[in-house]
Amino acid sequence: MKYMKLGSKPDTFYTEQAVRSVVSDIPADLIIHVNNTKYQLHKFPLLLKCGHLQSLCSDTEADEQLPVPVALHDIPGGEEAFEICAKFCYGIAISISASNFVPAMLAARFLRMTEHVAKGNLVSKLDTFFESCVLHGWRDSIAALQAAWRISGWSESRIVQPCVDSIVEKILLPPSKVAWSYTYTRPGYAKRAHQSVPKDWWTEDISELDIEVFRSVVSTVRATRMLPSPLIGEALHVYACKHLPDPLYTGGSANGHASQSQSSSSTAAAAEEALAKQRRVLETVVTMIPSDVGSVTGRFLLRLLRVANYVGASSSTRAQLIRQAGSQLDEAKAVDLLIPLPSDPQAYDVGAAEAVLEHFLTQFQRPAAPEERRRMNVAMEKVVRIFDEYLQTIALDSEFPIGRFIDLAECLPGIARNNHDGLYHAVDTYLKEHPDLSKADKKRLCRLIDCRKLSTDVRAQAVSNDRMPLRTIVQLLFVEQERTTGAGGSHSVVPPDRASVDTVSRLTATGREDEAADMDHKSDVHRPRRGGREERAQSEAAAMTRSLSASTKTAARKDRTVEERGSRLRNK
Repeated sequence: MKYMKLGSKPDTFYTEQAVRSVVSDIPADLIIHVNNTKYQLHKFPLLLKCGHLQSLCSDTEADEQLPVPVALHDIPGGEEAFEICAKFCYGIAISISASNFVPAMLAARFLRMTEHVAKGNLVSKLDTFFESCVLHGWRDSIAALQAAWRISGWSESRIVQPCVDSIVEKILLPPSKVAWSYTYTRPGYAKRAHQSVPKDWWTEDISELDIEVFRSVVSTVRATRMLPSPLIGEALHVYACKHLPDPLYTGGSANGHASQSQSSSSTAAAAEEALAKQRRVLETVVTMIPSDVGSVTGRFLLRLLRVANYVGASSSTRAQLIRQAGSQLDEAKAVDLLIPLPSDPQAYDVGAAEAVLEHFLTQFQRPAAPEERRRMNVAMEKVVRIFDEYLQTIALDSEFPIGRFIDLAECLPGIARNNHDGLYHAVDTYLKEHPDLSKADKKRLCRLIDCRKLSTDVRAQAVSNDRMPLRTIVQLLFVEQERTTGAGGSHSVVPPDRASVDTVSRLTATGREDEAADMDHKSDVHRPRRGGREERAQSEAAAMTRSLSASTKTAARKDRTVEERGSRLRNK
């Protein structure tokens, strides 16, 4: 950051009894009030260079006995800016940089410290510094732009617009021509040797700007069409991560803090103001997202959706995020679908996650070219894994109703799941966290699982899982027998796992036969007489045992036949 030094005298300003004065043998004849600060100064140096003070003191020059009082409460930049101008009039050394240039310039213009009043006045010197130093620097331009916006908004176009133009011009330069320092703190970047400047070198520095100024800069850059959409999306991502904390990891601390401090109206008002600011930032960022596919990631869109839920964004903002996140759901992770409720940050809004999934599925209702259809099928496989893992997390909630869980699991059409391992783990987790489920509810839940779509390892695990209903285990054993028998071909019978036979025998013998009631899809309320169902369950289990035992005996006989043939051949 560049500096300009003006004046050479030492600083002789001091404070005594809440009054700012300057060391001098001449009594003060000018009292200036700036907000809550009182200054006792002298007409001679100030009126020589300040046209505004000349006008205010023109009617009081005849009375030289008492100091002239002047109020400057509306001076831009307040006390700090006025003191810079006053010290310049006294010839005291001051340092001007991008950090204090704007308040000094606005105060100097307010006081009319122009060339018309005195040659070599402060405004002209500041103009020269602005054009030759501030606008030529990267961080200087950003600091000056931010300061001008916070003091006067868009009204100070003589500073704001040149700064915006300077920043945009530097952003559009090829990275190879970037010769100034910039902020870049991506994880691991500093540890690697870099031969070139990264394309997004500018994103972190402009994230310091207020949202309105940031939007102006980014919109101007986009209007040139010189940068790709993903680069614009990265700038939005950096800005959002800086100004919008993720509720998933902050735990909704702002809401909690506000609720705990209802007695303090000032604290509650500050919390509400912070929430309103976040809402404004979020809605602005969402409107700036490029429409091009891939300009931002699916994970970033879901993060914005979590923030939108937390800050109470408009329904149109949430709808846009749900729609865009749904189209890129395959890029997400299961944790990204965990959207905390504003009223209870420890609970999740499953309705929002369900809406995102529904928007993803709507893509399959449109006609698509073969290549696009293949891409969508790959995306579907990823989404199935993501959603089943999400179900496992939701299942950990001991108060989550089973009907809602089943509805959530059935959001994915049956044809979408080529593998049910993830769904099995989600169901098993729900059974583990809800040990008091009725037998009917357990069976309703396990009907979600297609035993034929489980991998060998998961089937083996499920067969020995005491939380599984007997009906499910019997189905698993039948599938296991079919797979094992089919693998051996039509001329051989592979003996089934003895543990499978023991499992059915154990379950039947220990009285779990009552879990086989209601083998159809009806509820316990409408089921027929229980005894008939139990008898059928016992019969099926017994038949399964006999079938498995018969297969074992057949395989054993075949083994003995092979051994006898081998013995005869060796004897010959």
